[in-house]
Amino acid sequence: MSQSIQVTKSSIPPFEEYIEEIKDLWETHWLTNRGTKHQRLEQELTKYLDTPNISLFSNGHLALETALSAFNLKGEVITTPFTFASTTHAIVRNGLQPVFCDINLEDYTIQTDQLESLITENTSAIVPVHVYGNICNFEEIERIAGKYNLKVIYDAAHAFGITVNGESVANFGDASMFSFHATKVFNTIEGGALTFKDPQLASVLNAYKNFGITGPESVEYVGGNAKMNEFQAAMGLCNLRNMDTEIEKRKLIYERYIEQLSEIKGIKLPFIQQSVKSNYAYFPVVFDNYKFSRDEVCQFLNEQNIFARKYFYPLTNQYECYQKRFSSQETPIAKYIAQRVLTLPLYADLALEDVDRICRIIKGGSTR
Repeated sequence: MSQSIQVTKSSIPPFEEYIEEIKDLWETHWLTNRGTKHQRLEQELTKYLDTPNISLFSNGHLALETALSAFNLKGEVITTPFTFASTTHAIVRNGLQPVFCDINLEDYTIQTDQLESLITENTSAIVPVHVYGNICNFEEIERIAGKYNLKVIYDAAHAFGITVNGESVANFGDASMFSFHATKVFNTIEGGALTFKDPQLASVLNAYKNFGITGPESVEYVGGNAKMNEFQAAMGLCNLRNMDTEIEKRKLIYERYIEQLSEIKGIKLPFIQQSVKSNYAYFPVVFDNYKFSRDEVCQFLNEQNIFARKYFYPLTNQYECYQKRFSSQETPIAKYIAQRVLTLPLYADLALEDVDRICRIIKGGSTR
């Protein structure tokens, strides 16, 4: 049996580079609570993402939860169920009611022409998702949000480093959450960040992620513990140096898939958004009236020790924990895509020969 191919593989710097980066921690013993590496990474990320305000977190989920808390939202939040569990959970764990909007058939982002019909007197925010690095119709979302005085907090977990007409997605809305999980294009082992419009929010976010503490004897907020530690920040500093090279490697793999799978009836390839500079984070394929079903293709690959992912499946409004609370019938396009989508392996070190082998299996089925 050949070596397994996972859907993703974490990018890590050369061992010696990381050891050199963390060496001074044995001198300072400053391991967390906004240490020097944390501060340096914030500075470097503001440059790379071309955004003025950023706050680092121990993971993307807690960053999103904290953003929702910091804006003091009440009532209903409009979002999409075609996303990772974190998006919906962050809303519900803040005592808010998710209201699910369907997605576009082309790029799988939130369907903006449905948004206004879902707004009620109880709506306080919109949490759209940039899916697979496909960017939401941010101009329309923000027009609607302005009309109804709603906050916009983007789940930008998949959108690190992406620009639209040269503008960083980190500057859209009131805030954007980025995930730096080990599986992402840019990682800090675990980790995440919020970028945000109002600079005065910085002190609030810093307090919320540190138990609500605002001074030596002052705790003004009911906060949690979501601080990024120095080892995470060190990994981020190393990985950021190699970021552009990593994305270029991913681009070659992405293009190889396109070359191998284009113009095959029943296989829908990723939608190319005009004016968007991609990070090539994912390669989702939708099997729609193909000779094999999504599940059959997934099984064929598994038999060859290749592990693609049904991402996103199931929809978040189909989870057991939300049974009898939400209905997937309200989002038929999302349900349709979730039943047919498969994200193929894509990471910087994936050999092009392995991409060719994956494509041969998809086109030919089981080799047994």
